[in-house]
Parts: sequence; structure tokens; C-alpha cells
Amino acid sequence: MTDVAIFGAGRIGKIHAGNLVQQPGVRLRYVVDPDAGAAGALAARHGASVGTVDGVFADAGVRAVVIASSTDTHADLIERAAAAGMAIFCEKPVDLSLARARACADAVGRAGVPCLIGFQRRHDPTFAAAHARIEAGEIGDPEMLIVTSRDPGLPPVEYLKRSGGIFKDMLIHDFDVFRWILADDAVSVYATGSCLTDPAVASVGDVDATAVTIRTKKGRLAQINTIRRAAYGYDQRFEAIGAKGMLQAGNHRPTEVVAWTAESVSADKPEHFFLERYRAAYALEMAHFFDAIAKRSPMSTSIDDGVKALELAEAATVSWREKRIVEL
Repeated sequence: MTDVAIFGAGRIGKIHAGNLVQQPGVRLRYVVDPDAGAAGALAARHGASVGTVDGVFADAGVRAVVIASSTDTHADLIERAAAAGMAIFCEKPVDLSLARARACADAVGRAGVPCLIGFQRRHDPTFAAAHARIEAGEIGDPEMLIVTSRDPGLPPVEYLKRSGGIFKDMLIHDFDVFRWILADDAVSVYATGSCLTDPAVASVGDVDATAVTIRTKKGRLAQINTIRRAAYGYDQRFEAIGAKGMLQAGNHRPTEVVAWTAESVSADKPEHFFLERYRAAYALEMAHFFDAIAKRSPMSTSIDDGVKALELAEAATVSWREKRIVEL
């Protein structure tokens, strides 16, 4: 039996805990959260105990941790888990500081522990199928990638104050998708942004709409467009263009029923938000984590992937602020 502790009993912590307890041979031992009520409720739901940070790392029976707590706790928990020899599943980002994220990667490397960073889009069945077909050569050598990533609404401004900005909070997933789909690294980034949905965003030094252009080592081009408000739902899709054609990976909808009438042809809007859109991806990601631990196989997204996505987010932030192309 693999005993696991989870840090964070909020929205994403509940998702991860629910998927964790479905894994064979895995037991949720502790739930840790500053909100005692939230920790107690989640622990009771899954037959776990409420724990403390120090108590988890003092318990030699805990073999893995899932870090789903606030971003400002990630680095400390990664480093303590690595020192304790525990396998690590950590939500993105590793940290808001690139230097600190690199230090975490060094700590994980020295300890030799498995570490997965939560870029769940790699496990989305639609995105993964498109990736597999690109790797199989269906469109030849990929030459251009267009990523569309739009939220249904703006998060609270109080959240934005501590999020690290749109490039580190929202686009970091898209930067990982870029690296994964094109299997290439960036040599230059140009990012621009505006406040189009709410002027309050500018008051905290952020933007809510962005356009990013990336050039890779092989000369490939990628464009990423994002906005914090899409009235029709959560818009997550990309298209990859190659020498032999194009592959598109589209949105998910609650149902695939299409109504054809004399007035119109209509279908369901996209899934409302990320918890619905990536429901299957989160489950598959957790299954992969424990499968990789059991088989001692590589994680789908390593801490190095987390650092490289953060490097792109940092470069995009600098590009937007300084209105220039950033060379990497």
C-alpha cells in the first residue's frame, strides 16, 4: 500500500484527492490545509486524517505527496519532500521565481525522487491523440502551431494580485503545450497584452488579453492567443500545420447532439471551465503518476518541464513590459 499526503483541500485539491483514492494500492493518509474545516471535510470524505506539514515529513510511511496548495507553498514543499525521499506530484507553477524553481529542480535531481508537474493538458484524450498523430508523421514535419486559450470569466482581482501575472498563471499551460507539440525549444518570444475585459486588472499590474509569438530553434513558429473572458465558455484548442496537412484539436462539449431546424443549426457550447473540460485529463494524470512510480518509468512532465515553461512565462512577461522581442 502506498500512503500519500495531499497539501491543499481547495478546488483542485478535492479533484486530486478524488482521483488519488481511485488508484489501486494507494491510500490517502493525510490532508493538510490551513483551513481546518476544509481539511477535515476532505479527510473525512476519503477516510484520511488531518495532518500537519511537519507531521507528514516526519512520517516515514508516507511515500508520496500531492501538492495542490497555494503557489507560494510549492517550492518549500517540493524541497522538503525531496529531502524526505518522497515522490512528488505538484501543481503548476513550481514557483513564481525562476531562480527558486531552478533550485527546486536541483534539489529533486540530487535526491533522485520522481517528480511530476501538473500540466494536465498532456493527458487530455483529444490533445494526446493529436500529439500521437503528429509524432506518427501524419502531417509531416510540423511547421506552425496556433494555440487558442480563453477562460469564461475573470478570476477575483485579489487572486490576480498574487498570481504572478497572466503569463505565469494562465499561459504557462500553453507554453508547455507548445514545447510538447512541437518538440522544440524557443529562441525568441514576443508578447503583447491589453486590458479588455475589466480595467481593474490594470490596477494590479496585469493584463487580461495577450498575443504571443514564438520562434523555435528549428525556425518553427507558434502563436498563442488568450483572453480572460469568452462569453460562450472555456475555449481550449490548437492546430498544428505541417508539410502534409493540418491537425486540429478542438473543444469538448457537454453532449455532441446537434439540432438542425429550418431556423438554425445548433450545438452545445463548450464545457464551462477547466474542471469540466479536463475532468478526464486529471484522472489520467493521477493514474500516470502512480503507474510511473510503480514501474520506475519517466514522468510525463518533469520538474525540468516546469522550469522551462516558467522560463517562457518569464520571457513573455519581460517582452510585454519592455515592448521588445526577448532572445532566449
